[in-house]
Amino acid sequence: MLFVHEVHRVVGAREEEFEAAYRDGWLPTLAKDDDARLLYFLHHAHGSGRAYVAVTITAVRDGAAYERLIGRVQTGDLRDWAADVDRSRHAVTGKLLVGVPWSPMGKLDLASVPTDGTEHELSIFMEDTAWPHEAMLDQYLEAAHDHYAPSLVEGRHGGRALLDLQAVFQTAWGSGPRREVVLWQKILDQQRITPLLTTEIPFEHRAPGTWMHDALRVRDDWESRLLRTTRWSPLY
Repeated sequence: MLFVHEVHRVVGAREEEFEAAYRDGWLPTLAKDDDARLLYFLHHAHGSGRAYVAVTITAVRDGAAYERLIGRVQTGDLRDWAADVDRSRHAVTGKLLVGVPWSPMGKLDLASVPTDGTEHELSIFMEDTAWPHEAMLDQYLEAAHDHYAPSLVEGRHGGRALLDLQAVFQTAWGSGPRREVVLWQKILDQQRITPLLTTEIPFEHRAPGTWMHDALRVRDDWESRLLRTTRWSPLY
């Protein structure tokens, strides 16, 4: 499974038009065959980053399906759709991701992904992108598997979890920085975001033996973004 992650800088006056192109065009068109599905459509949460930025994640079944989708967008039936979308955005940057072997998302069943645009409550994701130290990509992934992921599970069982780790991605070979890992996490308790933003991290949460401390051995360069789903985003 391949995941096309795109960041769109949308024209402010055409924000609704841009969203409609994905909801009414990309989403149902992909649903007509088994090659790909739109998984997420999200906006930067207000106050957390550049204005009028949307993030989409599209799952593609395999390399052959990806090649067919490229052809459709660049020279086939989706070429006009892509040109129309370009009129609603200033720029778009994309990268190709793959799930790590232990990603909680596992082997995604594309047939189970909603394609009807049904509306639901909004949710917020914390997308952590980490760039491990040189030659320490494997060590970072091992540490995330053995330390970070279990700490979130422990917190959830204890009723104090803020995040649910739903997927772990890394860039596919040849499609972007090799040393890049994306932790895809749903915020379970939105009320607890405020203390995270307004208070210092307590020492006990960054002392030796904690992820915040021990992860410095394998990385010290990472970025968090708060992304809010639309009401019609297939996954949320």
